[in-house]
Amino acid sequence: MSIRSLKTFSLFTAGVFLSSICFGQIPGLPGLPGLPGLPAGAGAAIIIIAYVIEKHEATERQRRIAEERARQAYAKMPAKRKAALKAKKVRYIAVDTEKNEKTSPKAQKSVMVWDTQSEKMANESVYDVKKAPPVGSTAKFDTYSAEYMGSGT
Repeated sequence: MSIRSLKTFSLFTAGVFLSSICFGQIPGLPGLPGLPGLPAGAGAAIIIIAYVIEKHEATERQRRIAEERARQAYAKMPAKRKAALKAKKVRYIAVDTEKNEKTSPKAQKSVMVWDTQSEKMANESVYDVKKAPPVGSTAKFDTYSAEYMGSGT
């Protein structure tokens, strides 16, 4: 077995077993073929590590844009989804902000993290990411696990 195949298999296996903890109590989810009792949605529990190219301090404008987007996104979020975030112990949401002269030329997006409990930006950092995670996925930005909201619309 090649190293690449071994790594892929290991990540898949870890995701399946870790997610069985998360999804094991949800009735009606079908099992994975050959792995009875483990849900087919197992891969959804894996946290994506955002590929941060660069981290820098936000300008006042970037902070204001990110805060406005985060407040709007959280206000529009249905109560069920807020409860699901709480159940997953995801306290933070990540939103896009505008790029500026400090933004890496290789960055697809500039992202900031907002704290849903304090209703403030988690820090003053902008994370330039090579590729944005899928909207609605949980991604790791520095030490924060945050649900990525995109531009929040």
